[in-house]
Amino acid sequence: MSKGWPCCDEPLPEEVRRGLEQFNAGEYFEQHETLEHAWRAETRPVREIYQGILQIGVACYQIQRGNYAGALKMLRRGLNHLSRAPDRCQGIDVARLREDARRLLERLETVGVEGLPRIDARWFPRVIFDV
Repeated sequence: MSKGWPCCDEPLPEEVRRGLEQFNAGEYFEQHETLEHAWRAETRPVREIYQGILQIGVACYQIQRGNYAGALKMLRRGLNHLSRAPDRCQGIDVARLREDARRLLERLETVGVEGLPRIDARWFPRVIFDV
């Protein structure tokens, strides 16, 4: 059990699972709607993970839309939420997601606004979780 996060030992709620599947399918707008509902309904610390994933997905959506500033802002916010979470929670590999999101953030910062069109969707993080 993760200190202060006993809910990490619980199974992944179905709504969150659906949001993660949408995220991994590149359905970033849809994952936002699904995970926002789960995040708002949750009162325990695990809500930080849901919100962090949601925001990283929104960052990917912003990259696709060509919004450099929005992508940076949402990636940083998402990483901030995940920084407080255990490495693994409810079957989600939070550590891997943090690592992949940091890598995407570094790429964004390196290419700058003019390089945004060169950011390939293959660099977008995926959420690894127990099925």
